[in-house]
Amino acid sequence: MTQLTLAKAQTIIAAALAHAREKSFAPMAVAVLDARGVLKAFAAEEGTALRRADIAIGKAYGALAMGVGSRTLGARAVERPHFVSAVNSAIGGSMIPVAGGVLIRGGDKSLIGAVGVTGDTSDNDEAAALAGLAKAGLTADPS
Repeated sequence: MTQLTLAKAQTIIAAALAHAREKSFAPMAVAVLDARGVLKAFAAEEGTALRRADIAIGKAYGALAMGVGSRTLGARAVERPHFVSAVNSAIGGSMIPVAGGVLIRGGDKSLIGAVGVTGDTSDNDEAAALAGLAKAGLTADPS
């Protein structure tokens, strides 16, 4: 089983931020959670808004809690707003159902964590997350 190490988490963050700078995105924040939902690593660029850490963690945590990427959670929030609201309440209000939260799968397809990125558009946030995971050699599951 692939393990989400601190070194891999730091690689995800560095590569996601490098991607954001290469594309001239707004200042970003990136959080990596392990499979238990515990913060493994976090970084925020200068100029991010006050609560970007909470948003990045919420994107990743919501993906872990529901077993799908936060883009899918956003679609579900449109289709079934009462359900998503109830789930968010059940998990302490920590789910952010918009793109930018991506599940991390091990080589055997097991769930080993999630990354959450915020700061620019949700599509750009997700693109930075995917770039970070690719550089770390991990399997992204944004669905």
